[in-house]
Amino acid sequence: MLTIIRTNSDHPDFKSLVQLLDKDLAIRDGDDHAFYNQFNSIATIKHALVAYEDDIPVACGAIKNYDPQSMEVKRMYTHPDHRKKGIASAVLAELEQWAVELDISRCILETGRNQPEAIAMYHHCGYKQIQNYGQYAGIENSLCFEKMLR
Repeated sequence: MLTIIRTNSDHPDFKSLVQLLDKDLAIRDGDDHAFYNQFNSIATIKHALVAYEDDIPVACGAIKNYDPQSMEVKRMYTHPDHRKKGIASAVLAELEQWAVELDISRCILETGRNQPEAIAMYHHCGYKQIQNYGQYAGIENSLCFEKMLR
């Protein structure tokens, strides 16, 4: 059974999953990892989720303020042994619901071209590709997406 809890970036299971994410991204990003890693601090994330399957932490995600009407989706990760079960989509849906409860009207995110599973999932969940924003503007290996929540 899947259970998703709301927490923050201090939660030990969130931290453990993010460490696995960072190891995966170091491989996928290669020489670009240091550039991307500077934008992925979890020190101040107030809105984080951990998904458990039978009490085992298997996935995480977070949102953080981007502008008054937007939250940025960050730190999405599902353990490889638990992929292709809809867990990431469930985490993303819960993040979107949380954003709506916070009176936010859109979610934005960045992912890398070397993450085809993530790109497919975001498309499946209704995200549309947009021009690269902020620190990702002009970065060829980045793809940015948005979803209007209301």
